Amino acid sequence: MKFLHTMVRVKDIDQALTFYSDLLGMTEVRRLENEQGRFTLIFLAADEDIERVKQDQSPCLELTYNWPGEDGQQESYEGGRNFGHIAVSVADIYGLCEKLQAAGVTINRPPRDGRMAFVRSPDGISVEILQQGESLPLQEPWNSMENTATW
Repeated sequence: MKFLHTMVRVKDIDQALTFYSDLLGMTEVRRLENEQGRFTLIFLAADEDIERVKQDQSPCLELTYNWPGEDGQQESYEGGRNFGHIAVSVADIYGLCEKLQAAGVTINRPPRDGRMAFVRSPDGISVEILQQGESLPLQEPWNSMENTATW
């Protein structure tokens, strides 16, 4: 398993970058603006990780800024909503999901696409599992499994 990133939602990009970059010393390494999804993703890395990030885009802190709604209102992130998920990549997403399920872990978002799944830790932290390399061929029971709860 390889650690990829941790995502936190932020209300104000400038304030967040002041804290994470100016105060903590992290460096912005990538930014994605998604007009259709109405969000901005900013990936930060510790200075000692920048060369590694250039090679495989990890490890990073992902700041997610959800744009205000049509009414101009910003979403409230109370009750821990500001923390999104941690992400890891694995050599065999189906094998890991099978192992987790056998241990009683609910697969909240099954790897229907052979690429991505979500589970929750015992403390309720959402964990994104991504297939290393290309997506695996579609496989049952994952291909037809429905989402369970939220992630």
